[in-house]
Amino acid sequence: MTERKPPGVSFESFVDRQIREAEARGDFEDLPGWGKPMASLDAPYDELWWIKGKMHREGFSSLPPALALRKEAEDALEAARAARSERQVRAVLTAVNEKIAAALRMPPPGPPLNLTEFDVEAVLTEWRAARPS
Repeated sequence: MTERKPPGVSFESFVDRQIREAEARGDFEDLPGWGKPMASLDAPYDELWWIKGKMHREGFSSLPPALALRKEAEDALEAARAARSERQVRAVLTAVNEKIAAALRMPPPGPPLNLTEFDVEAVLTEWRAARPS
């Protein structure tokens, strides 16, 4: 603050007084994440942490749409391999196959897509072989 402290006011700063009053009202109780360790304490410092967090919360991607779909396809294949049932494998692959088919009909801007739809039956055969009988 650039203004001087008015006469008759204690040395407690305006901000300190506001914080104290908010604590007395209970404004700091039940905040999200209370009592949990901060997730980023062990992570290396990143100057753009808040921008990346905001983009993640808002559902934005820093990747071009074609690369984001490639990444989503990779993640879907991993999720299908880790699925607990054939139904889950089919659901994951069907969902990503729909997105791939839409992107093949109307290619997104950016680099080439270089994707084809997953063969659900072939992935299921691999999945069954990897499962203990």
